[in-house]
Amino acid sequence: MELDDSVCYRALLTRDARFDGRFFVAVRTTGIYCRPICPARTPRRENVTFYRCAAAAEAAGFRPCRRCHPEASPGTPAWNGTSAVVSRALRLIEDGALDDDHGETFAARVGLGERQLRRLFRRHLGVSPAEIARVRRAHFAKTMIDGSDLPMSEVALHRTFGRSPRELRRLRRSLPHEASLVVRLAYRPPFDWRTLVDFLRRRATPGVESVEGETYRRTFASDGFPGTLAVSPVAGENRVELRVEMSSVADLMRIVERVKRIFDLNADPGTIEAALSGDPRLRRFVRARPGLRVPGAWDGFELAVRAILGQQVSVLAATTLAGRLAARFGHPLERPSGSLTHLFPSAEALSRGNLQVIGITKARAETIRGLASAVARGRLRLDSSLGLDDAVQRLSALPGIGEWTAQYVALRAFGEPDAFPAGDLGLRRALADDAGMPSTPLLSRMAESWRPWRGYAAVHLWTSEAR
Repeated sequence: MELDDSVCYRALLTRDARFDGRFFVAVRTTGIYCRPICPARTPRRENVTFYRCAAAAEAAGFRPCRRCHPEASPGTPAWNGTSAVVSRALRLIEDGALDDDHGETFAARVGLGERQLRRLFRRHLGVSPAEIARVRRAHFAKTMIDGSDLPMSEVALHRTFGRSPRELRRLRRSLPHEASLVVRLAYRPPFDWRTLVDFLRRRATPGVESVEGETYRRTFASDGFPGTLAVSPVAGENRVELRVEMSSVADLMRIVERVKRIFDLNADPGTIEAALSGDPRLRRFVRARPGLRVPGAWDGFELAVRAILGQQVSVLAATTLAGRLAARFGHPLERPSGSLTHLFPSAEALSRGNLQVIGITKARAETIRGLASAVARGRLRLDSSLGLDDAVQRLSALPGIGEWTAQYVALRAFGEPDAFPAGDLGLRRALADDAGMPSTPLLSRMAESWRPWRGYAAVHLWTSEAR
């Protein structure tokens, strides 16, 4: 994201975690600098200065906030650690590594001894790896306690997230073969649920996903075993209900976070829409769809493959091709759940497969194989750890993947709120007037005033096209 003061201040107003580490805000009246997610009262616009990094803010004479600790936010030396060891360890903890490994085994995964890794964490973050993992579990447990009313919640929460990794492993072995969990997740209203599920319905991969009425369903793999989930709105409440069928609770936190991303549950629609409504060209679209969200995706690789299949064909045609791909190369469920019959194909399977058998061109098959090979061999990590520009650059470097596809994947899979495929015909067509459609360069210039919410503007324009 370009460091534009007006853009940064609009992002600051929402305290959206997606901007954490992208910029820092210094308050001249207090001499303190913060992260954009700081819970402190939002300062007045005329009293703040924005910096690209914590070091720049400190060089200008500002001291770090004691509430949000900007000196330890993503992208700072305290986050990256010595030779990026701390950064790698934090990512592993977020992925649940300390739920499975002893401290010594965990430290070995990042190439250090347990005591040495503890010292690094204490020096850079002030806490141990185990303490970070414990806080992560506690925060999640609170969310689950507040939102789960299942009889099994005592097992899944109080025991799983309050006990040691050894006890957790014993608990997993004691679970029934197929466990059912129900969790209710809150969101900020309004929420245009119908538009979001209609978007997902048209793009649901047959056999892997489905939308039935107002309920979204899909398959997934958890702890090496297949599972299914269903998400639907809760009548009369600002919450959605997630129902999960799986044989292990190991990945429950990760599942919940992915569902939040698919349905954009962490967004603040009021603030975003107020910013976009300032442009008269967008105002009518925003007012027509209050509470519109960015439809996310379960998995970056899955969406990237789906986006490649959609290049230069209709949404319906791409959906048909995705269903063929899943049926031919995806792992079949032993016990299908209605129309859900397969897991989406793995990167390994697609890197080896003869993909032309599903009816795509040789060039399109080579593009998917190239992507799959890069992911399978670890040369490409499909996440948002380095931000929008890096994500687009990494994807665009692969043969057959252009700017449009890269921006689309960044928007939906990585949750990048400012991703914007300016060359998209649908976006240009939605803004056509008596003079015709705006050119791609003109649309790019128009969209500058929509930052850092260009992704939401894109969804509003696409939605108007779909009506």
